[in-house]
Amino acid sequence: MSEPSQQELEALTKRYHELISSQQTLMLSTSSTSGVPDISYAPFIRSSSGIFYIFVSDMARHTHNLLTNPLASLLFIRPETESQNLFARERAILNCSSTEIPSDQAAYTEHLNALQDKFGDVVGLLRSLSDFHLFAFEPQDGRYIIGFGRAFTLNLIDDTLQPI
Repeated sequence: MSEPSQQELEALTKRYHELISSQQTLMLSTSSTSGVPDISYAPFIRSSSGIFYIFVSDMARHTHNLLTNPLASLLFIRPETESQNLFARERAILNCSSTEIPSDQAAYTEHLNALQDKFGDVVGLLRSLSDFHLFAFEPQDGRYIIGFGRAFTLNLIDDTLQPI
């Protein structure tokens, strides 16, 4: 397959951003300190700086995993009903480092307010529970796959795509 033109790269970058913004939940892959993998999902918001935020309970395994091992992968994938070929679904995979945002920081209130604006009163209820944690995920690297032989790396400096 030939190298994409700059115009095509710009169109694919826009498509990548549209895939992420079309999702309300992310797939979350974590692992325990002993290396046992776990996959789950969570509603999210994304800041203008590209950081993803989720609010999750102690009862979820991924919360414990993140508290002991801050590395995680996030998956955004085109729904099956919108995909022409299930072997080549459009997807973005972001490898991230996570940080728990303590409840006494201004960022905690700011991002929980944003989650509540997006997802409604359920966030207000969850905020009243003492076992919930706010995590920030900062992408360290990423890939965007749009079909067979069509994979790109994410340039984290300007949030654009580059051919692999």
